[in-house]
Amino acid sequence: MAAAHLGVVYQGSVAAPLNSDSSLHNPFLKTQKISFRDKPWTRELKSKIVPSRYQSVVSMIVPQAVNEAKVLVSPLDLEDAKEPPLNLHKPKEPYTATIVSVERLVGPKAPGETCHIVIDHGGNVPYWEGQSYGVIPPGENPKKPGAPHNVRLYSIASTRYGDSFDGKTASLCVRRAVYYDPETGKEDPSKNGVCSNFLCDSKPGDKVKITGPAGKIMLLPEDDPSATHIMIATGTGVAPYRGYLRRMFMESVPKYKFTGLAWLFLGVANSDSLLYDDEFSKYLVDYPDNFRYDRALSREQKNKNGGKMYVQDKIEEYSDEIFRMLDEGAHIYFCGLKGMMPGIQETLKRVAVERGESWDAKLSQLKKNKQWHVEVY
Repeated sequence: MAAAHLGVVYQGSVAAPLNSDSSLHNPFLKTQKISFRDKPWTRELKSKIVPSRYQSVVSMIVPQAVNEAKVLVSPLDLEDAKEPPLNLHKPKEPYTATIVSVERLVGPKAPGETCHIVIDHGGNVPYWEGQSYGVIPPGENPKKPGAPHNVRLYSIASTRYGDSFDGKTASLCVRRAVYYDPETGKEDPSKNGVCSNFLCDSKPGDKVKITGPAGKIMLLPEDDPSATHIMIATGTGVAPYRGYLRRMFMESVPKYKFTGLAWLFLGVANSDSLLYDDEFSKYLVDYPDNFRYDRALSREQKNKNGGKMYVQDKIEEYSDEIFRMLDEGAHIYFCGLKGMMPGIQETLKRVAVERGESWDAKLSQLKKNKQWHVEVY
């Protein structure tokens, strides 16, 4: 993460909506004392300039609560909604939101740059965990002169309450798309990803046009708070899971008390590429009975055959447990580059055959039971 790892313990206050039984219909704000560490837990209070290969990125991140002081949130109307909000703002009439902060998430040895971007939507583009925002970058569509750029979808990386716990912000996890000429080996800015670079280059106060929210496939089922959720991600595909896990383990939501198991598999290139690792590591300490976390680092770890460790290798390593959990009703989620799925599907099929099962029949049943959730791009 972008914070300097000084190992210093800071004491601070967060103004968070606090509910008691009597406050559910008359919420009020109370300043709550919390402790937070620079390492292994979250970030600094004050704004800081974070070095970047491309430019300095301003980081203005709200401190996050530790286990002994879960953040109590004032319930939004979203908690009572029967259906998620969908397409409140469409491409022809996007909502103009404001950039709150941009933070480089990865270390210096990570291939590429990934940023955590907080956007203030003023409560006007509410969403549920697992949904996406569309972003329309400024400028003209080169394929349609005079028309705006097409919408780019990004999974939301925060809960419905946002990183500031007030329901007015949303966070995105964005990898900067760059293009290198194969002959010269030099970067060609003319072919770089328009939207990802716009977002990663943004500064606090900049305006951004957003659409949505969109999507129902990755919604977190909350009808059974004791359910098992197996979450598989490559890179920025971890975004929706960060939202799930903050809802499960960071926020105190009166209507959702998670008592089940959340198991995250995250595949990235190396340790410097890990995203939100401090948050996830803290949940391991605070909720050992409710959270498991396995990393697949392709450039640092070897699989059982001596090759690079990919997320499907980790899945195979725990295949007996995973299949048992699926048989018992666990939900399984996949999010990341679409190239992740063939290897994962092959692994699951091979394991099923070894167990004397038909993978096609099993997959069909998982989809029928709504246990199978896939969002790849």
